This record gives sequence, structure tokens and C-alpha cells, in this order.
Amino acid sequence: MLLLKAAAFFTFVIASPVLAQTVPQYPAKPVRMIVTAAAGSGPDITARIVGQKLTAALGQSVVIENRPGAGGSIAAELAAKAAPDGYTLVMASAGSHAVSPALYPKLAWDPVRDFVPITIVAVAPNILIVHPSLPVKSVRELIALARARPGELSFGSGGSGSTAHLSGELFRTMANIKIVHIPFKGAPSAALGVIGGQVEMALLNLPPTLPQVKSGRLKGLAVTTAKRTSAIPELPTIAEAGVPGYEASTWYGVMAPAGTPNEITGRLYTAIIADLRTDDTRARIAADGGEVVGSTPEEFAATLKRDLAKWTRVVKESGARAD
Repeated sequence: MLLLKAAAFFTFVIASPVLAQTVPQYPAKPVRMIVTAAAGSGPDITARIVGQKLTAALGQSVVIENRPGAGGSIAAELAAKAAPDGYTLVMASAGSHAVSPALYPKLAWDPVRDFVPITIVAVAPNILIVHPSLPVKSVRELIALARARPGELSFGSGGSGSTAHLSGELFRTMANIKIVHIPFKGAPSAALGVIGGQVEMALLNLPPTLPQVKSGRLKGLAVTTAKRTSAIPELPTIAEAGVPGYEASTWYGVMAPAGTPNEITGRLYTAIIADLRTDDTRARIAADGGEVVGSTPEEFAATLKRDLAKWTRVVKESGARAD
């Protein structure tokens, strides 16, 4: 799903006389990239890949700052209230900017009004995982076990308002089973919760979870996207494995506070897109279970609008709430 056809979107900026006068002064100091999730999570992994290359492109350090909590809302609010001068960016995700607004109706920030979308860096599926000792080998067997033990099985997530949380709620309602949500402080902690037997299953972002599956510490049953992923092609989708029509994925994208000058967001866009076209970055993102996107700001805005509507509907239909 490469959308890098948009690579020339901001080429006009390079030749702009205004840019020639203003952008060479930017950045004059390190740039902060706030991450909406814990270290080791999908957004964090993506932010560090992008941040490393941006540091080289901009000639200033890009400092990663993890602010997990409340489904990404803590980080999002911090970024929304930052000065719109290009020195604060946020690695947003579908969880922080589409799921959390659906679960937390009284947020002090707005995902559309308070941010300028720059580009979606990558998309990644969630993966349905269980402890290796759980007596199931497929999604159908898991559903049968859950129906035989209603309310006894639990699923973990990286926190209320994460895509893992809502992916689980969507699975619960579409499979017509009763399972209990247990939020953890970040996806890595939720994975450890499954490994340690605190919860029976989880639908976590693939990038930070894939190594545990490949090592055998976790058993992968299916991925949440509409199509199989090249990172682990032997796993079916949940839709083909027993829940027709199921689909859920997450994206990781760079945003800036509303009001950030176009010349600055244009330079950032151009630098990130150039990086996403390199074999090295594509390989690194693919190795972690992601797929490079490189959307235009308009495409990013359209994706955000679509996901806001989808997850608002899922919250309403499932009765999900912030624990």
C-alpha cells in the first residue's frame, strides 16, 4: 500500500522564495517528537526510525519523548498545546487520534482542529495472540473455548483507548463471545501479561509483538487486517479464520500543532517522504511488521476522518468504555 506517488506534493516549497528566506533558519535547535505510547510500542519503534533519519536530514537532533497513558491522550494534549513553531511534533496513531476521541468524549484537545497532519509513515496490523499453553490452535477454537467459558477469559491491551482495546471489543461483539478487557501500561506490558498468564489473549500491534511470536513465547492465531501480512504470511486474517468481515489496523503518522507554518511542515514532509523511499527504511519498517505508506497531508486527513467515524461506531455498538 505504497502511496509514495505523492512524493512531489511539496516540491513547490523547495523553489519558494519565501521558503528560501525562512526555512534555512529552521531548525536552529533540537526538535522534540512526542510519542503517544510506551517505549517498545509500535508508535515508539516507528518514531525512532523516522527520528534517526530526520536528525540527519535537518542537521539537528530529533529527541524522542514517550508520554504514554489514557490511550495516547496525554501525549496528544501535550502536543496540541505546544507552540506551533516546528519544534514539537507528535507520532500519532489510530489509537491516540481516532480511538481515544471515541472513548473519551470530553478531551481537552481535538484530533482535527488542534493538529496539522504531515504524513502517515506506516500501517500495521494487530495480531491475535494467546499463551502457548492455551488449548487452542485457531480462531475458531478460541471462539469455541470462550463460548464454553463465558466471562472467564480476558484480553489485554496497552491501555483503554488503544487500538488493541477496540480491536478486542470489535472481536468480542462480532464473534458473539464474552471476554473481559484488562488494560496494561503499554503494549509491551500487555504482551508480558499474556506470557505470564495474567490474561489469556490480546490483539496487540504487530511490530513490538512479532519477536515474541517468532521466539515461541506467544502463539499467534491471526492478524486483524483484511489481507495477510508479509511479515508473518502463514497467519490467516481473523476474517478468514472465523469472523467474516472483521478488519482493524493501526497507522502511525507525524503531526504538528495547528498553526505550524506551511514552510516548516512542507520541509518536514519532504524529508520524511525522501526517507520512506529508501530501501533501508522500508526494510526496517517491514522487519517490524509494518508497511510503508507516505501519504499526503490530505490523504492523512481523510484517513483520520474515516477512522474517527469507524471507531465511534464500534464504541457505540460494543458499549466499550474507558476502564
